[in-house]
Amino acid sequence: MPAHLIGVHAVSEALREGRKISRVVVVRGGKSAARDAVVEECRRRKVTVQFAPRDAVDRLARTRKHQGVVAVVAGSRAESLAAVLEQIDPPGLLVVLDGVQDPRNLGAIVRSAHAAGADAVVIPGRRSAGLTEAASKAAAGAAEHLPVVVVKNLNQALDMLKSGGFWLYGLDERAPQTYLEADFGGNVALVLGGEGEGLHRLTAEKCDFLIRIPVVGRIASLNVSVAAGVALFEVLRRRIANDDGKHGA
Repeated sequence: MPAHLIGVHAVSEALREGRKISRVVVVRGGKSAARDAVVEECRRRKVTVQFAPRDAVDRLARTRKHQGVVAVVAGSRAESLAAVLEQIDPPGLLVVLDGVQDPRNLGAIVRSAHAAGADAVVIPGRRSAGLTEAASKAAAGAAEHLPVVVVKNLNQALDMLKSGGFWLYGLDERAPQTYLEADFGGNVALVLGGEGEGLHRLTAEKCDFLIRIPVVGRIASLNVSVAAGVALFEVLRRRIANDDGKHGA
């Protein structure tokens, strides 16, 4: 089925990446420099542009928060976990999500993961948000640069990562060790649980280390996308400080 990319940033990134887009639908009327830039890029790349009333674009996007631009594409990037692992230049950095169901959280995590230099985000095919229009919009174009790998069996995927030399760090608010005490050396996979439930028992048992982000407020846990960002940028900070690997300042 065709997929939709929503918003100026997501569509602009898809165009720059040369992604196959069947058409871009733009709200008719009004002035917007950002929309005009998207239309100009479509014309340069010979991508069909259709102008439509706002209510028609609302129906296509299934939201009013589309910035007046929706792209109809063949589907999201699909790569196998094995293929991604072959392409990683150590030290690798992955994010593994164990049942994140809010597409906005998924999109925000993809955006943070790309900004922190991660190699991919790994999600299960069941009981998890997929790379929907809402997730792509929240990712603000990052999904065009960062593979989001869907696996059939998350536990088997974790075994594959361990066999491939990755250390698995599971974020758990009850863990005795904080993320500041973690080593984060070598290949790192950050494993985060879903909203409310956290890590499933079997997933937690697969992890080499369980770590927590200390908080001082009355709310004991962070939103999963916020927690992912905190941990990702701590790994990046360590690598910059140690000059250890491929990530630059």
